Amino acid sequence: MKDKVRDDYERPVISLRISVTNRCNVNCIYCHHDGMLDSSSEMTPDEIYEICRIAKKLGVEKIRLSGGEPLVRGDIVEIVEKVNSLDFKDISITTNGIFLEKYAQDLVDAGLDRVNVSLDTLNPDTYKRIVGKSLLEKVKSGIIKSCEVGMYPVKVNMVVMNNINNDEIMDMFEFTKEHGVILQLIEIIESESCDDNDFNLKYHYKLDEFEKYLAEIADEIKVREFMQDRKKYFIDGGEIEVVHPVDNTNFCKNCTRLRITPEGKIKPCLLRNDNLVDLLGYIRDGASDEDLIDIFLKGIHNREPYYKEDN
Repeated sequence: MKDKVRDDYERPVISLRISVTNRCNVNCIYCHHDGMLDSSSEMTPDEIYEICRIAKKLGVEKIRLSGGEPLVRGDIVEIVEKVNSLDFKDISITTNGIFLEKYAQDLVDAGLDRVNVSLDTLNPDTYKRIVGKSLLEKVKSGIIKSCEVGMYPVKVNMVVMNNINNDEIMDMFEFTKEHGVILQLIEIIESESCDDNDFNLKYHYKLDEFEKYLAEIADEIKVREFMQDRKKYFIDGGEIEVVHPVDNTNFCKNCTRLRITPEGKIKPCLLRNDNLVDLLGYIRDGASDEDLIDIFLKGIHNREPYYKEDN
């Protein structure tokens, strides 16, 4: 990866995560609901294309579209189509899955490779408690449809919460295994640096013991070196990946991702908002490629491990 642009800590920038909106159609209990934008203030498909075009010049290989909920945008298929025209190695979307059945085929036809679906429970009452609406069956149908139209891999992101869904992990695994879907278990952060620490302290469920159980029953274990050394457990034809909280040096040391906010600003670090770099304003003012590359590089050189070895 010597050809990749690297930050001042020798970390290559491989992936760009673009929040195409911060609007959402559910109200999850663990969401921070960061400042909502009116749809008229969101980046246009052409502006998102321009951001991706400059990123491609700098060696970015992967694009992930997220939100909020990206599928609330009526032009989401057009966005994927434009990004796909730049020939990235991988284009993915993170979604709550409510509109996924509606858009799955069109998204694949537009060039989407894969999808991550947020789904924390298969219990209708628990689902309504978590997201505020009774839409579980729509999400399940969207996951199944994604598999049918050829997205690969399809992943389910399950945020594990103590006394809410921590006893449902294996039920979720059976569901994902049945449909050829990968299950990602996400441990919420417990750190005092979290903005919503009361919730996290109340519902934090440490996955260490469960991961020991997975190690005992797994047919095979693989380590994702460039994804914070996450472990993937292959069990009876299914797959579980455990995502530990980001409050650790290993997460920061192996971070290869840059983010774009819904306002079109470069966000060098997931855990900071004090070093954002405006990009969209310069695109709208007609800045040259050279200027936009310099702005991107400024954002990249603003990258600094939030958790360092000497912290």
